[in-house]
Formats: sequence, C-alpha cells, structure tokens
Amino acid sequence: MARTYRALGALLSYPTAALQAAAQQIADSLAAEALLPAPHRAALNGLLQDLANADIYDLQARYVDLFDRGRAVSLHLFEHVHGESRDRGQAMADLITLYGSHGLDMTAGELPDFLPLFLEFLSLLPVAEAQALLAEPAAILRALADRLAKRDAGYAAVMEAIAELAQAPAVGASDIPDEDPTDLAALDALWEEAAVRFGPGEAMDGCGTDRLRTRLRAASHDATAA
Repeated sequence: MARTYRALGALLSYPTAALQAAAQQIADSLAAEALLPAPHRAALNGLLQDLANADIYDLQARYVDLFDRGRAVSLHLFEHVHGESRDRGQAMADLITLYGSHGLDMTAGELPDFLPLFLEFLSLLPVAEAQALLAEPAAILRALADRLAKRDAGYAAVMEAIAELAQAPAVGASDIPDEDPTDLAALDALWEEAAVRFGPGEAMDGCGTDRLRTRLRAASHDATAA
C-alpha cells in the first residue's frame, strides 16, 4: 500500500481548512515513502506552500476557477472517454463494485471516477497492483498534465507526478477538446451541449473489472492511433 496515492489525491481535492492543516503531513508522507522521484516531489512544494499559507477563500476560488469553469481539465476520468453517455453509467457502476470489493465506501454525492477518490482507492492496494491500474488511464492523465501546465503550475505539478507514476505516454488523449479558460461564452456552450444520461450501458463480455479496464484503456488506444 502506498500513501503517496492518497497524498496526491488530497492535493487535487477542494481546499478546506483540514487540508491546509495537513499540508506538512502530506509533504512528510511523500518524502518518507519516496515513491515519486525527488524532482517531482520538489515541484509540489509550490502548491504545498500555498495550501499551508494562503487564504482559504483564495485557494477555493482558484480551485473552482480552474476545475469548474470548463470540462477540458475535468477530474472525472470517464468524462474524458465517455462524456455523459450511457457507457459512462455502466463504467461507474463497475468502479463502485470494485471499490466495494476492497472495502472503500463512498459518501453521498461522490462520483466514483473522480480522480482524488480513485487515488484514495489505489492507496489501499499493493503498490504493483495500484501502479498497473493507474496505468490504464495514462493517456488521460498525460492530457490533463499538459493542459494544466498551461493554466496552473501548482496543480500541473500534481498531475505530472501522477502521470509519472502511471508511466504516461508522451501524447495524451481526451474526448473533450481543449478550451480557452478565459472564453466564458464558449465554456457555457460546451456545458449546454452535454446531456446527462447516466444509466446502464451496453453489456460487454467479462466481469465488471474487465469492463472497467477496457473503458479506462480506451483513451490510451486513441492516443496510440493518433
């Protein structure tokens, strides 16, 4: 089991006073485990210092502006593969089943493909198993790291660290096109185009975990073909 996954997931979570108070503990955990190479740990210092010292309302506004004003850097993994299609509903059901089989209980209102939650789940697994599962959406993680690099250095460092653990390819892939975060009219139009249709998707052969892996790999296949 690796605490590094949980620490990185915490850094991608909505800032709270509790997260601020845990900033030094997160830094200590990353250093003690040393699962990440030293350059990646050093790159996280800027965000860790912000979390420890900045005004909580400024941190929260920054987070909302970055992750909630558009879909290109959405932290919901299946959105980058399935959008709001029925297939996403089945993929999420499979992921919930996988979480439950390892004793991870979700709270009300959580979506299972939220990356911080996925990372918390990985922290419960043996390191080799966690790394193998994280590698499934590696192309999505690369796309997110590249897009965040244009928007916010602190959060980009977190995503780059996750991409490093996933051994992500040089080319990322997402079904969501990149966008200009300053073009509010265009962002509103993108949200209006997506109709929410959660529910059972088309059946696929194999168990739930196999279906999950197939869907997580979808973007990686797209990147290879590009």
